[in-house]
Amino acid sequence: MAGAEEPAGRQLELEPVVSLVDVLEEDEELENEACAVLGGSDSEKCSYSQGSVKRQALYACSTCTPEGEEPAGICLACSYECHGSHKLFELYTKRNFRCDCGNSKFKNLECKLFPDKAKVNSGNKYNDNFFGLYCICKRPYPDPEDEIPDVMIQCVVCEDWFHGRHLGAIPPESGDFQEMVCQACMKHCSFLWAYAAQLAVTKISAEDDGLVLSVDGRSDQEVIKPENGDHQDRILIKDVPEHGKDAIKEVKAENNNEPSTSSSSESDLQTVFKNQSLNTESGCKLQELKAEQFIKKDTATYWPLNWRSKLCTCQDCMKMYGDLDVLFLTDEYDTALAYENKGKIDQATDRRDPLMDTLNSMNRVQQVELICEYNDLKTELKDYLKRFADEGTVVKREDIQQFFEEFQSKKRRRVDGMQYYCS
Repeated sequence: MAGAEEPAGRQLELEPVVSLVDVLEEDEELENEACAVLGGSDSEKCSYSQGSVKRQALYACSTCTPEGEEPAGICLACSYECHGSHKLFELYTKRNFRCDCGNSKFKNLECKLFPDKAKVNSGNKYNDNFFGLYCICKRPYPDPEDEIPDVMIQCVVCEDWFHGRHLGAIPPESGDFQEMVCQACMKHCSFLWAYAAQLAVTKISAEDDGLVLSVDGRSDQEVIKPENGDHQDRILIKDVPEHGKDAIKEVKAENNNEPSTSSSSESDLQTVFKNQSLNTESGCKLQELKAEQFIKKDTATYWPLNWRSKLCTCQDCMKMYGDLDVLFLTDEYDTALAYENKGKIDQATDRRDPLMDTLNSMNRVQQVELICEYNDLKTELKDYLKRFADEGTVVKREDIQQFFEEFQSKKRRRVDGMQYYCS
């Protein structure tokens, strides 16, 4: 009959069955992700005493240093203890930064955890992220006015965050690259184009068929010829305008002493770089790469895992990195991946879950009772924390203590109100 309720047994069959182990494993995964972001940062001690920390989780306080004031960054512990009720911008991580909390940039606030700070930290670097603005479009994230779904990717050099659609090149699938260098930083570090020819992960739009043309119909790519004059037949056909391909074909055919045919397959015309090793024991790797032709584009580049280990570390190159202020590119522990792994390792070392340890010793009835209590706690805690998320405020220790006091009080009222019957 229409509108009739299904039997209780039928409803139970339709409900998904989730074990306590499933619930705990899901929460453990979320906890691992959070710990990776925090990277083992201390939530109780200000990081100022450590000097310029190689990489740490940072926040900017819009309440204390709004746009128009000098930018400032605070560590994890200060975000909890000194700015708990303030509006904060989460900056993820920054390299070589020292906590600013309470210094001269904060007009009416003294750091509760480490008040004896220098007036300024001259070694710190700042950008628009410290005012909640990101990318070349200088928009907030999340952006309430942006209806286009997109990813935000952090540049490994300037550490700004960019929309994928504003990088000049389509981002590969997330699992296909490890780091990104934005357009501006590729111009600043133009030596990377020589490495990009062999190392970078590239994705060409299907719409343009691999051709990127400027307004006047010419390629907006700059072809860099070999410095020693060799390999003149090597050029990336995918970056040459359509009307110039026949000329390129003729040059290639002439160098190979073969007749030119307009029906040659495009794959035969693509540049094939020799599989040179980038780990030669002598000489400069960069100079060897510059002996080949490569392309400079007005785009960002995407790089695979461990690409930094392929950079030359000869004396001249190390001096160049220093002059460009990018010596960190040669540091394997500078990467965000190394930072996240550190957080996971620290967590695994310090944490032992007592709930998981005792689960196997419990009988079926005890497990059911425990999972019911756990679900009640999880639901109420989620609703409680949602209020803070909606208001954009930080949850303080006192808030958590208040929650559990109220939760225990509700639990006692439920137990006291229960009626027991004798059979």
